[in-house]
Amino acid sequence: MMLLSRNYTLASANAGSYNPRGLAFLGNAGATSLKGRDMTKLFGALLCAVVLAAVGCAAQPIYQVTGAPITTTSGKTPSMQQVQTAIQQAGTQLGWQLTAEKPGLMTGRLAVRTHQAVVAIEYDTKQYSIKYKDSVDLQAKDGTIHKNYNGWVQNLDQRIRAQFNLI
Repeated sequence: MMLLSRNYTLASANAGSYNPRGLAFLGNAGATSLKGRDMTKLFGALLCAVVLAAVGCAAQPIYQVTGAPITTTSGKTPSMQQVQTAIQQAGTQLGWQLTAEKPGLMTGRLAVRTHQAVVAIEYDTKQYSIKYKDSVDLQAKDGTIHKNYNGWVQNLDQRIRAQFNLI
C-alpha cells in the first residue's frame, strides 16, 4: 500500500495523472508505448549488451599456481611420497585423472561434458605448481581460456592444500 502511494505521488508531481509504474522522470515517454523503429533500436541495443557481456565473461587469463608453499598442520616437511599421495587424493576427489610421469611431475586430466583440461603438476617437498598444458573445447587462445577452466584449477588447488593439512 505504501508503494502504490509513493508511485502515485511521483507521477502526480510530473503530469498530474496516475502513473502506476512511477516513471514520472520520463515525462510522456512513460505513458506511450515504443513502436516500430524505436522498439527495433531498443531490442538491438539490448541484444548487443547481452552478447558483449557473455563474450567478455567467457574468456579469462589462464589461472596457474606457481611455487605454492607446502604447509602441514604438523609443521613437518612431508616426503615426496606423501606429497604425491596428497595431490593424487585431492585430484581424484574432484574427478581429475592423475598420472605420475616421473618423480616430481604428474599430469592431471579432467573431462566435463565436451570439455577437457590437461595440467602439469610439478612438486617437491617444499612447493608445488599447477600449469596449463592443453585443453579441448575451452577456447584457449593467446593466454586466455574459458572461465570454467580457472574454477576447476582453483578447486584442485584448494583441495590439494586441504590434503597437505592432513599430513
